[in-house]
Amino acid sequence: MEEEVRKIIHIDMDAFYVSVEQLDNPYLKGKPVVVGGNSRRGVIAAAGYEARKFGIRSAMPSAKAYRICPSIIFVKPRFDRYKEVSAKIHEIFRRYTDEIEPLALDEAFLDVTYNKMELQSATMIANQIREAIRSEVGITCSAGISYSKFFAKIATEVNKPDGFFTITPEQGPEYVKSLAIEKFFGVGKVTADKMNRLGIFKGEDLLKYTKPELSKLFGKSGPFFYNISRGIDNRKVKSDRVRKSVGAERTYSSNIYDKETFQESLAEIKEILWSRIQKSRKYGRTVTLKIKYEDFTNLTRSQSIKKEIRTPNQLNKCLEEIISKENLLTKGIRLIGIQISGFKTETKDGQLTFEF
Repeated sequence: MEEEVRKIIHIDMDAFYVSVEQLDNPYLKGKPVVVGGNSRRGVIAAAGYEARKFGIRSAMPSAKAYRICPSIIFVKPRFDRYKEVSAKIHEIFRRYTDEIEPLALDEAFLDVTYNKMELQSATMIANQIREAIRSEVGITCSAGISYSKFFAKIATEVNKPDGFFTITPEQGPEYVKSLAIEKFFGVGKVTADKMNRLGIFKGEDLLKYTKPELSKLFGKSGPFFYNISRGIDNRKVKSDRVRKSVGAERTYSSNIYDKETFQESLAEIKEILWSRIQKSRKYGRTVTLKIKYEDFTNLTRSQSIKKEIRTPNQLNKCLEEIISKENLLTKGIRLIGIQISGFKTETKDGQLTFEF
């Protein structure tokens, strides 16, 4: 029996943090706004499209952003507000489906193969969601529509911001042939450079390799590259995750090399994490720090205490204990994540999973 074609939508809010700030303060509309940092120190957490025109981006030192654009407006993050707006957006999602896989506060996959409105067109559903978010929430988003998560995610970027794009099952195999390896969802600079050295620049270049050959070259990602180069991605939208941890992480467009930027970035992630802990009312005994370096190697270090972590000060002490044991800035850092686990009802499975 032929497997049913699924209908997947990927929704990504446009410059979410800044959009919320401009929504709440109309004075900021049309101005180069960034969230996080100030004119003297700190790093940019998010940059609006007006600021991006000057080359300003997330993880850029605030002082550098100020030099580039003296008219820049720095706004302090309000993560509780962003989560409140995100909840409203998810209420709109649930009008159509309960099959929702959040990737972040501003991003999610939706499986609308069977939807509550009984609509046949996933593109129609995506545009109804976009219009509802615009009219009811007051901000814009972009949507990618396809038969798989990979192609839905890729499609979202085509007409961003405030746009949509659809890749049908018939178009997928041909579309990926001409897609640059650097635009593959999940392929970073190190992997892309390795592929380029092998003469792999586009999806079609992967077709000359067998699955065992790609597995030998790229490990567990090999079979994925083999399938996706042929337009195949059978991963399901995961809406039934059992929460075994509460975490927050951020990937930076510019690598972090110095201690001050590292500490500023860590402080912002701790603030996000503590807000999530309070909202979820999940208090664990183990803190895990996750770092991904510029060469895509990972480092994870954990610290456990006898009692549940109930205050930001306890969290800080655990992190300080982890950081004091070794030099973490041996090379550029592209991702930082912090996780709380070890809940009373948790059974240990040794897996580190960052929930969003």
